[in-house]
Amino acid sequence: MKAPGFKYFKPAALDEALHFLHKHGDAARVLAGGQSLLATLNLRLSAPDWLVDISGISLRGITCHGDTVRIGATTTHRDIERSAVVHERLPLLALAVPHIAHQAIRSRGTLGGSLALADPAAEWPAVVLALNAAIEIRSLEGSRTVMAEDYFKGLYETDLQAGEILTGIAFKCCSDGDRHYFRELSRRNGDYASAGIAAVRSGGQVRFVLFGVGVMPLLYKADASEALPDMSARFHSALESMEIVGDLFFSAASKRKLARELFERACIELGKVID
Repeated sequence: MKAPGFKYFKPAALDEALHFLHKHGDAARVLAGGQSLLATLNLRLSAPDWLVDISGISLRGITCHGDTVRIGATTTHRDIERSAVVHERLPLLALAVPHIAHQAIRSRGTLGGSLALADPAAEWPAVVLALNAAIEIRSLEGSRTVMAEDYFKGLYETDLQAGEILTGIAFKCCSDGDRHYFRELSRRNGDYASAGIAAVRSGGQVRFVLFGVGVMPLLYKADASEALPDMSARFHSALESMEIVGDLFFSAASKRKLARELFERACIELGKVID
């Protein structure tokens, strides 16, 4: 399929982009690297009147201030993959990024673009939710910050409103003793995940996020001191109430089975058995 017709605008500055989005509202969509949005255009899942290309606006970069790492919205997956700061301070991102498509796509696609689209099978939404990162958003009215737990609303639905641009993501650096786990199952290398999990054990809490199995990333929180059998029993009970959806290759029942297996593996790798 081919994308529907649209008009194109490339602003030179953030304020120019915000004024344009404010004027056109839902008729305009923001384009960054294009690796998420262009696919939805070609499948006719999106049909905006305007594409607003923000690739010329300076929103790219990885900076560290104290115990916070900020990643600009137009920072590419490849930038993250190559970053020494990410490998040292945000190991969960370093574990996840090699699973994103292929190198050519990682060189073009952006962190902000992935979060703006919020594909339920994509890696970054799950990672950001596991770390409960702060998502920075700008509009003509000013700036606001939304924690990841409040950002994802449904299938391709987020807290991002018409006239707003996602400008960056702020992550709290990992601490000594934190443990991280990432695993996804896909039919072929580079495909979207049929099921996956991102998990973080930090302090007294473990955060598990399933992706590829529902209409959005699914968060489950547990007490790190809880015994593995009790944690598993509680997770299995919670899983039954989660909205799990099948796809062309796996039924909802199959995805529940994959989710249970991924959870057990994550517990083992995070050290729950020896606790």
